[in-house]
Amino acid sequence: MAKVAFTYEIPEIAEKKLTEAGFELWINKEDRTLSHEEIIELAKNYDALITLLSDNINKEIIEAGKGKLKIISNYAVGYNNIDVEAAKKAGIFVTNTPGVLSDATADLAWALLFAVARKIVESDKFVREGNFVGWRPKLFLGYDIKGKTLGIIGMGRIGKEMAKRAKGFEMKVLYYKRNRLSENEEKNLGIEYADLKTLIKESDYISLHTPLTEETYHLLDEEEFSLMKPNTIIINTARGPVINEKVLIKYLKERKIAGAGLDVYEEEPKIPQELIELDNVVLTPHTGSATFETRDKMAEMVAENIITALKGEIPPNNVY
Repeated sequence: MAKVAFTYEIPEIAEKKLTEAGFELWINKEDRTLSHEEIIELAKNYDALITLLSDNINKEIIEAGKGKLKIISNYAVGYNNIDVEAAKKAGIFVTNTPGVLSDATADLAWALLFAVARKIVESDKFVREGNFVGWRPKLFLGYDIKGKTLGIIGMGRIGKEMAKRAKGFEMKVLYYKRNRLSENEEKNLGIEYADLKTLIKESDYISLHTPLTEETYHLLDEEEFSLMKPNTIIINTARGPVINEKVLIKYLKERKIAGAGLDVYEEEPKIPQELIELDNVVLTPHTGSATFETRDKMAEMVAENIITALKGEIPPNNVY
């Protein structure tokens, strides 16, 4: 009987599908990330691993699984936590859960955009602390959204969903992507291509939807921040290291940009105290895909990838 290990508990649909497929399961039901040594032991003894982005699946773990481990099924669209090249050499499939979380993540990006632009979190705290004594002309002034310019960095599935939602607010949408979309796609989405510097200079809102690669690491750094308008609001639901967090904090503290909405962080789950103390930032705990429907679909995909791989076939979401 093939054996499947979960490094962390995920929605029950995965357990149900894998049990029905006849696999033996081990699930980490403790609210903690497994240690490197614990995952090495799982790799040695199980045919499939279900992992999270917080699990660092490095070459040592993959080498430990050689000969036994058939698949690492990541419960995420990203897979920068896994040494894919080492897995490929070892003949171990690496899969992810693309597509299903695009709507949920785009919705959260918009929620962050609204929350920062209209100072929702700050206002909520103000009211709860009993400070509201009546309407005031300058109380919590924010920024308009309708008719403004939205710059989208990265135009994959999530970026496209972000652009679709911008239509309802009659926004001008600029986008930057390494490989430009076709003229037809641009027209259908109502978006305009711009180089990165132009997008940064002209956008009132900048939303990041790019994967983390060597090219995108610190894509927004000192030079890029220096080009931004003082009313610029940055939204990041992609990967934390795409932004140089120290530079972001400096520009927020000095009010050289208006604000930021962040769902991801450079050294996640560690968040700098300076960032936590700022009132022009809204912070969420990497919950871009956190809807009941989306997380269930992701769990289902994880199970389907494993079932296919353990039949000796190429799983549908193999990343290489």
